[in-house]
Amino acid sequence: MRFRRPIAGLLVALAMLVVAACGGSDNNDKASTGSSSGQQASSSKPVTINWWHIANNEPLKSIWKNAADQYHAQHPNVTIKITVLENEAFKAKLTTAMQAGKPPDVFQSWGGGTMQEQAQAGLIKDITEPTKSWIGTLNPAGVKLYQIDGKQYGIPYNLGVVGVWYNKKLFKQAGIDGPPSTWDEFLGDVQKLKSAGITPLAVGEKDKWPGMFWWANLSLRIAGKDAMAQAGENGSFDQAGFVDAGKQLKRLIDMKPFQPGFLAAPWDGAGGEAATMANGRAAMDLMGQWAPFTFDANAKKKKGLRANLGWFPFPTVAGGKSQPTEYFGGGDGFAIGKNAPPEAVDFVKWLVSPQVGSKGGESGAILPTAKGTESSVKDPNMKAVLDARAGASFVQLYLDQAYAPAVGQAVNDAVQKLFAGKASPEQVSQAIATAAKQG
Repeated sequence: MRFRRPIAGLLVALAMLVVAACGGSDNNDKASTGSSSGQQASSSKPVTINWWHIANNEPLKSIWKNAADQYHAQHPNVTIKITVLENEAFKAKLTTAMQAGKPPDVFQSWGGGTMQEQAQAGLIKDITEPTKSWIGTLNPAGVKLYQIDGKQYGIPYNLGVVGVWYNKKLFKQAGIDGPPSTWDEFLGDVQKLKSAGITPLAVGEKDKWPGMFWWANLSLRIAGKDAMAQAGENGSFDQAGFVDAGKQLKRLIDMKPFQPGFLAAPWDGAGGEAATMANGRAAMDLMGQWAPFTFDANAKKKKGLRANLGWFPFPTVAGGKSQPTEYFGGGDGFAIGKNAPPEAVDFVKWLVSPQVGSKGGESGAILPTAKGTESSVKDPNMKAVLDARAGASFVQLYLDQAYAPAVGQAVNDAVQKLFAGKASPEQVSQAIATAAKQG
C-alpha cells in the first residue's frame, strides 16, 4: 500500500496532545521562537526564498506580506519572493513544479499521503535537525501531522476541525431555536429552512473536496475511527459503515438543499460556496476554521455575515460508532523544497512564531500553533472551534490528504458523482475501495 495507517493513527491522542499544548502565556520571547534569535541560518551572502502560499484573501495575505518584509529587514541578504495562489490553482501549479523536479522553497502542505509521496521522491527536505531546538514550542498534534517515521517534513501554522457554520438570522426566520446535535435533527432543520423559502446549504462541488467533507464526516460518525484506520490499512471502504454514510448523504442530497448551480460552483470566488454563504443566500456551510475570513472576502457588504454567524460540531448519527468529541479536520503548514537554502527553515520559524501567529489568531484568519497564542483568538466562533480542538479525543485528517494522492482523488471524484446523481452509495464506496486496494 502506498498510503499508511499511521497518518490516521497518530491523531487518536490528539486531545491529550492539544491539552498539553494549551498551557503557558503569550510572552514567548524571540529567543525561543522568533527568527531573530541569535542563531544564524547561514552566511550573509544574497539568498532568495521562493514562497508559495494560498492566503489569497485578507487579512492573512497582508499579515504574511508584512511578516516577510519584517524578516527581510532583520536579514537584508534574504529576499522573499512571494507567489499567492487560490487553493485549486496552487495544487495545479505545484503538481507541475513537482513533476519537473523543481519545488518551491517554501510551500503550503496539509501533510498526509501527499507529503509522504513528496518525501519518498526526494522532493522535500527532512528538516528534523534544523527544527529540533524549537519544534517543541508548537502544538504537538499539529507537529505530528508533518512527521513520517518520526522525521519532520513540515511545520504547522494552523490547526482546527471541520464543523457547520450557520446564519443565525436565517435560522430564526425558519423558526429554528438553535443548532441541531443529531443527524435527524439536522435533516429536520434542513426541511424547516426549505419550507421557509431559504436555501439550507451552500456547497462548491466544482472543487470536489467540499462535498467530500460531507461523506467523510458521515463516515466517521457512522463507521467510526477504527473502521477509518482499518480502511486506511487495507482499503476496506466498501464495508457497511461507509456505504451507510453514502446512504445518509443521499438522504440529504435528495432533499435538494443546495444553492442553484452547486455542481459548477467553486469554494472561493464569484458565485462560489463562500460567496453564497457570505451574502445570505444559504443558511449553513460545512467547512473548516478558515471559513469566516473567506466569507468576509466574498461578502458584498462590509460587515458581511459575522454579526449573525454561528458554529456547531457535525451532528452525531443514531447507531453510529463515533463519539461527539471525534472530529474530521487537520491543519495547514509549510514544507521545504529539496533545493531550498537553509534560511528557508529559519523563515518558516518566524512565520509560526508567537509574534506572527498571534496576529493571525487575533484577525480570525487562523488558529495558530505556537504554544501560548490561544488567547490571541478573540472571535467567538473561532474560539468555539479552538475549544473543540482542545477537547477533541480524535481527529481524522482530511481524506484527500490522509492517503496517497490517487486515493484522495478517488474519494473526491466518487463523492461528486453521488452529488450529481450519477453514482449510488454502494458505487461510491466500491470506487474508493478499488482505488485504495490498487494503491
